[in-house]
Amino acid sequence: MAKRSFSFPAAQQRSRALGEIHSRPYTLVSLPRVIFQLAFLTEADFAADQAILADLSLGQGVPAPAPDTNHHTMNWGSGTLRWERHTEFSTYFWDSPAPTTFGADIPFNPFGASFKAPGPFISGVRIEIRPDDASVEDVLVHFDATSLCRSIVADGQATVITDFRQDGDGLTKFLILDRGISDGARGALVQRLLDIETYRTLAMMGLPLAQTLSPEIRQIENGLTTITQRMRQHARRDADAMLTEITHLAAELEANAALSLYRFGASRAYYNIVLERVATLSEKAVGGNETLGGFLQRRLAPAMRTCQSVEERQANLSRKLARATSLLRSWIDVDLQKFNTELLHSMNQRAQLQLRLQQTVEGLSVAAISYYVIGLIGHLAELGHEAGLVLPAESLTGAAVPLVVLAVWWTVSRIRKRHEDHDGTHGA
Repeated sequence: MAKRSFSFPAAQQRSRALGEIHSRPYTLVSLPRVIFQLAFLTEADFAADQAILADLSLGQGVPAPAPDTNHHTMNWGSGTLRWERHTEFSTYFWDSPAPTTFGADIPFNPFGASFKAPGPFISGVRIEIRPDDASVEDVLVHFDATSLCRSIVADGQATVITDFRQDGDGLTKFLILDRGISDGARGALVQRLLDIETYRTLAMMGLPLAQTLSPEIRQIENGLTTITQRMRQHARRDADAMLTEITHLAAELEANAALSLYRFGASRAYYNIVLERVATLSEKAVGGNETLGGFLQRRLAPAMRTCQSVEERQANLSRKLARATSLLRSWIDVDLQKFNTELLHSMNQRAQLQLRLQQTVEGLSVAAISYYVIGLIGHLAELGHEAGLVLPAESLTGAAVPLVVLAVWWTVSRIRKRHEDHDGTHGA
């Protein structure tokens, strides 16, 4: 058997990188069809999601997926159940033949009473695809006229109708009126609508957080304004207290910023995905109705601007707090330098006084030592005079005084110089 020409050692992530672009193929959707997709927040407990998926698989006689699997498919009834894991949520997709009438119940589906939610329910979609051969007016009664969206897509081969309202099951209803698009194009259109509804819900999750943080940011802004007004009055004596207050404000702001960093970033990413999916629809408005893109832009854009505004306020406030903190620290540093200068001056004065005292003590010590040495010499002179020495003891003692004083002074000076040389060597 001939050896293959390009048999090279593969990079560790090559297979995963190549397979990623094929990981979400469009489902081939026949006509008529009803499609359900539920999304659950599962980032907090992916293990529970995996366990529920394993139970569903084993119940249908399908091996449970591996723990690191991000996609899984199995047959369920007359349709297919597809599971997909995302960064912070998982989706369960199931399709089935459409019922006779729009919006009718599907008695046999995977999401009945036995289905356990793997996490908080975040989004639910129901899409029905029917041939465009029925009276549209009969179908429109199922939608809210105040938020009705109706667009022509797929180069005029289909019409999409929705009101972005949730029915009694918490599902957003979409109706696709088909005028002859292929199964592949129909599947692509379904996937785009599913992404639009799921990601626009996830994008809106940042709005409640922004609304909660806004009053807290206002309180921090007011606190900073109060402190800066006190700083304008040159209240340097209160610099330590103001620094403590502003540090507390900065800590509170950073805690809020850390809490919102991920959520606001995720909302931006989800919002961009919604805009991309809407753009690929290439909608054309039906007279008297709003397009999906127009409706979402009018409702989503203000929410995203609110999140962006809160994020920018946090960043600007953080910079202002940093500048105020720097100014207060400069005041404190100047006062500290003045204190250190005064302390060094005081220490220098004490050192000079200590030097004078030391010199005085040295003089006294020379006198004291000389006195005792001369006393000893006096006793020796008296002993010598008694032993027959001609010179009187007082003369010998008097003659020895200058010599003793000079000798003691010279000895003390040598000892002090030796200590000074020793300290200088260690200091160097």
